[in-house]
Amino acid sequence: MGEGIGSFLPFVAMFAVVYFFMIAPQLKRQKKEKKFASEIKKGDRIITKSGMYGKIIELNDKDNSCVIETLAGKIKFDRSAISMEMSTKLQSTAEA
Repeated sequence: MGEGIGSFLPFVAMFAVVYFFMIAPQLKRQKKEKKFASEIKKGDRIITKSGMYGKIIELNDKDNSCVIETLAGKIKFDRSAISMEMSTKLQSTAEA
């Protein structure tokens, strides 16, 4: 009976390592991105994941989209297309 538990222990340890180094950080990042997307407001300067800079001029909660004003004009984007990391960097440099 002791050998059965001893041979099962490496699998439990391997699962724990995978969870703490891969799954948990990804869940934390998803939660942070969801919070960021829900907190954006009109007038925020943002960068999309495709690299487009702009300012939010309209938010639509119905279809989870926003209208961004760029130098080329106004473009409608899904909120999930906004890059959290680049937009927070842009906001911090604008404040400094």
